[in-house]
Amino acid sequence: MRILISFFAVVALVLLAYTGVKIASFQVLFGVVIPYTAVILFILGFSYRVVKWGRSPVPFRIPTTRGQQKSLAWIGHDKLGNPSSTGGVIGRMFLEVLLFRPLFMNMKTEMTPDNRVVYGSDKWLWLAGIAFHYSFLIVLLRHVEFFTQPIPFYLDVMKSIDGFFEIGVPRFFMSGALLLISAAYLFLRRVYIPQVRYISLAADYFPLFLLLAVASTGILMRYFFMVDLVSVKMLTLGLVTFHPVVPEGIGAIFYVHIFLVSVLVAYFPVSKLMHMGGVFLSPTLNMVNNSRMVRHMNPWNYPVHVHTYEEYENDFRKKMMEAGIPVEKKE
Repeated sequence: MRILISFFAVVALVLLAYTGVKIASFQVLFGVVIPYTAVILFILGFSYRVVKWGRSPVPFRIPTTRGQQKSLAWIGHDKLGNPSSTGGVIGRMFLEVLLFRPLFMNMKTEMTPDNRVVYGSDKWLWLAGIAFHYSFLIVLLRHVEFFTQPIPFYLDVMKSIDGFFEIGVPRFFMSGALLLISAAYLFLRRVYIPQVRYISLAADYFPLFLLLAVASTGILMRYFFMVDLVSVKMLTLGLVTFHPVVPEGIGAIFYVHIFLVSVLVAYFPVSKLMHMGGVFLSPTLNMVNNSRMVRHMNPWNYPVHVHTYEEYENDFRKKMMEAGIPVEKKE
């Protein structure tokens, strides 16, 4: 049911954009008003979440520890898995953010027929995560050409590497196919593995379906339903210069694509996709594990009256004696 709700929600968004442009001719709404609204919601929502996380007090050390903590000089120390210095934290964050180290170290657990638990390497999730995030990044960077004039020099180099297969006209880009394939794998993994399916919510399926729809409409628009790129760039340049112009004849598929992107951008701050900003503010990752070297005091400690055992016995001595509980003083 959670899968169907998320799927039909994305289908409804596609039909809404298509009918709105094809039948009602709401090109200005889907091409100008909704993208501006989505960007405003993204900026406000992203800033609010980051500021809220940044202001959350962390009165004690709660870093994720992996490997041996620093202690005696003759005992080995995992400097990246259990950092005791700022340099170690930076190194761990580098591996976490850019190379997805926890996924690379992911293990799968299985029960053998003789009831033994065995562990094995499971790199498919890491590979899919790497492919998805980096292909998404490349796709975003390639789209910069629609918002700049002149086009940055690095785009020609990136496009030549991304499309070095030189398949078809227009040139086939690997990043688009990798984005679609990796997103499909992440979805199928949630459906196929019972444990992952059990903990998956509609909030997990909806962004996956939305990303699949964005990638699919982009591929359709590039290779099958051609659009006027000159008109598209006229619209996008108008958006970034705050002089929006909606040319005629762009095509409904483009408005469906930009509407889905706008929904993704607006939905981003309230979804689990916010891990993009939250990973840098997570105290389990950005804190030094130096609890053996530095004593950390709770800054909120204040004097409180402690009910001592002597006071407790004075209050309940008779009842304790009646119940047969030994007391220090008889009177």
